[in-house]
Parts: sequence; structure tokens; C-alpha cells
Amino acid sequence: MLDAELAHERDYVAGLYARLDELRQEKMRQLEQVRRTTSMGTHQNRSERDAFASLYEDRLAQLNAVDDRLAFGRLDLDSGEERYIGRIGLSTEDLHQLMVDWRAPEAGTFYQATAFERQGVRRRRHLILNGRTVKAIEDDVLDPAMLSEGGTLQGEGALLAALNSKRTGRMSDIVGTIQAEQDRIIRSPLAGALVVQGGPGTGKTAVALHRAAYLLYTHRDRLKSAGVLLVGPSSSFMKYIERVLPSLGETGVVMASVGLLMPGVVATDQDQAEVAEIKGRLLMAQVIANAVANRQRIPAENRRLDVEGTILELTPRQFRRARDKARATGKPYNEARLTFVKILLRELTEQLTEHIEESGFGNTADRTYLAEDVRQSRDVRIALNLAWMPMTPEKLVSELLAKPALLAAAAPGLTEAERTALQRDADAAWTESDVPLLDEAAELLGPVDASAGREQAARDADRRRDLANAERAIENMNQAMEDSGVDGMLTAENLADHNAVLGDRFTPAERAMTDRTWAFGHIVVDEAQELSAMQWRLLVRRCPLKSFTIVGDIAQASSAAGATSWRQALEPFLADRWRLEELTVNYRTPSQIAEAAVRMANAAGQVVSAPKAVREGRWDPIIDYVPADAVLDQLVRVLPQELAAVDGGLLAVITHRGQLAATAKAVRTAYGARVGTGAGSLAQDIVVMDPHEAKGLEFDAVVILEPAALLAGKGGRVGDLYVSMTRPTQRLRLITSAELPAGIEA
Repeated sequence: MLDAELAHERDYVAGLYARLDELRQEKMRQLEQVRRTTSMGTHQNRSERDAFASLYEDRLAQLNAVDDRLAFGRLDLDSGEERYIGRIGLSTEDLHQLMVDWRAPEAGTFYQATAFERQGVRRRRHLILNGRTVKAIEDDVLDPAMLSEGGTLQGEGALLAALNSKRTGRMSDIVGTIQAEQDRIIRSPLAGALVVQGGPGTGKTAVALHRAAYLLYTHRDRLKSAGVLLVGPSSSFMKYIERVLPSLGETGVVMASVGLLMPGVVATDQDQAEVAEIKGRLLMAQVIANAVANRQRIPAENRRLDVEGTILELTPRQFRRARDKARATGKPYNEARLTFVKILLRELTEQLTEHIEESGFGNTADRTYLAEDVRQSRDVRIALNLAWMPMTPEKLVSELLAKPALLAAAAPGLTEAERTALQRDADAAWTESDVPLLDEAAELLGPVDASAGREQAARDADRRRDLANAERAIENMNQAMEDSGVDGMLTAENLADHNAVLGDRFTPAERAMTDRTWAFGHIVVDEAQELSAMQWRLLVRRCPLKSFTIVGDIAQASSAAGATSWRQALEPFLADRWRLEELTVNYRTPSQIAEAAVRMANAAGQVVSAPKAVREGRWDPIIDYVPADAVLDQLVRVLPQELAAVDGGLLAVITHRGQLAATAKAVRTAYGARVGTGAGSLAQDIVVMDPHEAKGLEFDAVVILEPAALLAGKGGRVGDLYVSMTRPTQRLRLITSAELPAGIEA
């Protein structure tokens, strides 16, 4: 019977792949045909051509991304229906449904049904694929009557197989093994902010990614044009998760760390803990505001200005009056400066006109040239710029942190020691803590280019025209354009978005990364406990609707600027518009390791959530005590043993930042090209990292050097050591020359 069932599933899945290949070929033919179409004709015709090309390109990208494990489940229902569940929906040409998208409401019972609440499900079948072939099936029989009919009951075999598989350095989706509590959170309503609290190994990141895919599927009309932003803690983390969303059928999510959210700035460096904490305070918003205001300077004395040999004069009172009128416009600094300059240029032109008329020289019929003489005067330009200089965010923040006098004037609320800690060279590299300061400055300064406002108005007018054209174009489109198995219709907004030459088309995600003012429809924040108040301020500015999915674990906070509770982190920005869900099961970490990490945290005075581990590992944590000068020698000595234990799996060596270079050198001397460090290292099977880079990642085995140093390195906060101890899926080793932090040893 098992052989017959396996043969049946192989035939059916082969048919699904055949349909997938048919759709790919169909979209390729349609795209090639559109590309052969010339751009001649009316604006409306070009709009239709480009819109169709966009649809075919997007659909092809989706079809190409879901090849791995296309189908993963089947539901046998009380009605007799066999409902297959997969990464996308597939139908025949005559719209007979072959497979249901995992995000569709009718697929929800695959994750939610239990023996106590069957929800009409008799059997849930897991399809385990190798390439395109079904290699095994596992059945959860929910209706006991099926057991007498030859059904089998294997429980969570698919889940445990996934948990015990070797790590690859890339995160895999869990779409085939989502558990009921995870599914409930994934399918939560869009409105407001959802906080998902979960200890290590509970699948927070997987839930966040699958929720992003689910929301894009369920609320596509709202989110497709505005986009979804996913924020992670580091470039290593973003590389680790980059394949998950495409495998779930979504390719348009913007993925970035906080350090990449200011267009034109790549900030990957980290500040010292004390400096990051200061820059993360909400007080820094007022400091930036003060710094902007202080750039509007009133001279102490009259300014004498030479305009083509004529001496003119501006008084402090005139400067002050022009400044006050410019500020009263309510415009950003650089735009308000235009008003300031216009007022003073007019007053100087009037002075020059009066002087010429009193002297009796010059052409009395035409004085228009005088305004240009004033505007071109070197003295005038210098005087106006000294009073109100055009300013970029980068220039404002770099000078503020480089010049003690400017910082003292802008930040009276900081102590002298805190201001000294912030000081650095003007050409210093940007850090992640700087990005919210730059964003705040950009909000207050506005664009330096005086024409930016007019250009935006012109773009808005063009957009309105494109939408009107799109509405007319859609009326002429064939209603049969919808592909089999593709949900949704083309809207005027979709059409206008792609009203451009094909080679220059950008997705909303691509446009969002170059536009600081882009308003996202939803933001997903992973490892959210690390964010400072200023970083939260930046993210809330990016999503005016305040629609968030926020995942993290307060106990794992290692940033000095991070919060100690979700209420502390979110209330200043979201008030009471957030709700809390908690994940309670640890799927990743073996129970022996998870319990040791919790004991350590509790002994250090940190209250942590202790999710129940679903499995017991083969090894207890291993502890090596060695002299201080023998830590690296011991590491090299035990690495063969660790690598043999995980047999081709992924191993991480985690140490504090000050020891990172020496550790990497020692391991590379022994293992050469097999060793990687930092963001680009996950392709190697041995990785050397600090705790910040390791956050959110998982490895088969982890070796921690000097655990006491990780605990002390953050002023007594346990985050770094707690994070490091909870990264392994199989095996943990600690090498120490000091007394081991309390609680690790049972």
C-alpha cells in the first residue's frame, strides 16, 4: 500500500511540475512577443505594452523561484476532496485547481487542524521531495476511522527531519512544517503593530518572513505599490535570509539593515557601546534640530557689501527679520533659505537702486539688471551663505560631531563627558548609529536643490496624467488577461507604475531604496530588541500608517541602546497601537543547551522566556578550562573533534570583537580557505564571528571563546553570551581561561 501511495504522489507531483514548466514557457513566449513590439504608437499603446511586459517578467520571476519543493502537503477532507498545498496556486488551462497556495484561506487547515479540532480534515500528508521527485510521505491521521482503513500515524516526522538536517549557511523556509501557533501569528490581521516575542529557536525570523509573504498575498492591492520593508540586524543576517521570500513566491520585499536606510550612505561600522547609547537617545532629535537652527546666524554688526563698486549695508535687524519670515513659512531649512535670500536680495536691490538714482547716473528707464548685479556679487553671496548656508545632512552631522563648539551649542542636555565621547574626525566612516541622525537632519533640512519641490510637483502631475491614461487603457484590455492560477487583476496604478521604457523599469522595492521619503505599506523588524529610540523614530517615519510586524526577544538585547521592555521601546511611537503574541516552543536548540543558557541568564539577573525545547540533543555543553595564553591553541586542537561531530555541518567560532582578528588568523592557519569571517562567510563551513554578526543565525556546532568576556563586555547585560549560547542546533563548546559565568554548569 505504501508503494502504491508513493507512486500516486510521484505521478501527481510530476504533473504539477509539468504545469509549472508549461506556464514558464508560456510567459517566456508572451514576454518575447511583447519585447518584439516597437514603442511606436500612442502613449496609451506604449503603456499597455510595458504593463504586459511587467506582468510577464514578475510572473516569470515567481515561477522560477518556487521550483524547490513546489508541493509539500495534501489534505484529505471529509468531503472526499484531496487538496494539495504548495508554494503557489496552480490551475489547468480550464481553471481546474491543481494546487492551493499555502497562504490561501483554504490552506490554513493544513497548519491548524488537530486530532481534537479536525476542521474537516481526515488526514494531513507531508510530501518530502528530493529535487522534483517525491522520496517519502508521512501521514498525520486526524480521523481515527482512517486507521482501520490502512492509514499510518507518524506525527511530527517532517518537522523533526527539518530540525535535524545540517545547516547550509542559508536559511530555509518552513512553509511545509509551520506549526499551529506560528500559523496563527502569520495570519494575524494587518492593521496596527504586531509584536512577536519569542526565545531562541522559536522560529521568530521564519514567522516574520512567512508573515511578509502572507500579507503580500492577502493584501496585494494595498501593499504591492507601497511595498514591504524587512529590517534585520546585520548584513550577515540579511544574506542568511535572502532566499526565503523568493522561495515563497515573493520577490518585491525591500530587505536592509538600519545602516542602509539612508540613500547614498552605507553604514556597516558599529560605534562603541557608550557612543551608540548616546546617539540612540530621543534627545538626539532635539540636538539635530538645534544644530539646524544654529546654522541660521545673525551677524553681530552691520555688514558692508561691495556691489560693482557701490557699498551697500545690511544690519543685524534686517538679517533677523528675514530669518524670522523664512522660518514662519514652516518649510525645511534649505527651502526656507530661498525665502531668506529672496528678502535680503530685494532689500539690497532697493538700496542699490536708491543709490544710483541719488547719484544721477545710469539708465533711468531700465533697472532690472541691478537685481542680477546684486545676486552675482561675491560679497553678497558670502554674507548670505555665512548667515544661512545650504546644508546637506552629511555635512551637518559630520561637522556637528567633529567640532566641539558646535556640539556644545546644540547639545546642552549632554554632559561634557558625553559630548567628548561623541567627538570624532569629520571624515570618519558612518556607523549604524549615525543613520537615524542623518535621517533626522534630512527631514529638517529638505533637499539642497532649490528646484526639487518644483520637480516633485511636475512628477505628481505626470503621475495623475499616467493614471488617467491607464484607466482608459484598461477599458480596452481583454478580461482574459488573467493567467490560470494567478490572483488579481491589473489596476490603473499597476499600469502607471510600469509606464516607461522596459529597460528603465524599476520595481517599487528598487525605487524605495533610492527615495528617503518613500512610505512603506508595512515594515517587518527582526531582532527588534536591538533598536534604539532614534532608530524606531526613523522606521515609524518610513511607515506613516504604523503597520508593523516586530519580532525579537528582549532577553537577547546586547545593544547598549536597546530597550529593556517592549513597552519602553514602542509606547513613545505607537502609544497603545500594538499587541503582543508569544512563541512558546524552541524548535532549534537541544534542551541541554537551552537550559544551560537560561540558567546563565537567570544567574546574571536577567529574566528570560524559556520556551520548551522539542528535542533532546546528543551532547551536553562541553567546557574546556585553559590558561589565558592557551585559548587559541585549545581552539585549534579541538576543532577536528567538533567538525567530525557535525560531519559536514556548519561550525561557528564566536568571540568578542577585540579577539576576532587573532582568532580568525589562528583558525585560517589551520584550515585555510575553509574559514570565513563576517557577512560574506556563510558559504564556508567554518565561520569566525562576533556575537553581533551571529545574531539571528544558526549553526550545527558553536565554539565560544572566553564566555565571561562576552558577559562583561556589555556592562553586565547577558545578551551577547545568551545569543551566542543559543545559536547551535546540535553541539556547544565553551573555552575559558576565567571563572565560568554562573549557571552554565548544572
